[in-house]
Amino acid sequence: MDKKRILIVDDELDILELLRYNLEKEGWETVSASSGEQALQLVQSQSFDLVVLDLMLPGIDGLEVCARIKANSDDGRPAVLMLTARTEDPDVVTGLSVGADDYVTKPFSPRVLNARIKALLRRMKEGPSTRTEIYSAHGIQLDSTRYEVTIDGNPVELSATEFGILEVLLKNPGWVFSRTKIIDSVKGDNYPVTERSVDVQILGLRRKLGDKGNVIQTVRGVGYRMADIR
Repeated sequence: MDKKRILIVDDELDILELLRYNLEKEGWETVSASSGEQALQLVQSQSFDLVVLDLMLPGIDGLEVCARIKANSDDGRPAVLMLTARTEDPDVVTGLSVGADDYVTKPFSPRVLNARIKALLRRMKEGPSTRTEIYSAHGIQLDSTRYEVTIDGNPVELSATEFGILEVLLKNPGWVFSRTKIIDSVKGDNYPVTERSVDVQILGLRRKLGDKGNVIQTVRGVGYRMADIR
């Protein structure tokens, strides 16, 4: 079994050590970086399965680091998990919009962090769906075989989580899905999730869909649905 390699990026030494200890205890190999510049150099020179990336970094910040990593990737790898002390939506949504696959807010539980890392690594290992299915509604088309999304023929880049959420909704226009049901469908029952994290993923997805974002409708007190096809 291949040992997964994880790059940890944080300018706080105590956080770096805590992360390194907990991740290596899970059997993963870790490499540490304390700045955005160092992280980018490491990603260019070495191979990683996942990057745990703090947003608040000196010099090049975490958002820019994430954007550059994803811009230079042909297959979405490595996965990027953001660490942020910011709770405002714009910060997290911006991170997701530039390609981050998930996020965890500080202070974090090592158990929750490890579970999210495992979920991301599992999704990256599985890669694109092997099903030959295409779903289309409202000018949005999702190809589960090619792992592609287009709007009126124009490609849209989504994170693995956003792709999964869109697939769930697009397969069943008009059906209402609770937040828990959405995340279970995308990541499995063991994925630690809060209603807030689902809402943030939906915000990022709507933003990437542009003018089509409003076809993902909020059902107050219940969850979300793709607007029905009339």
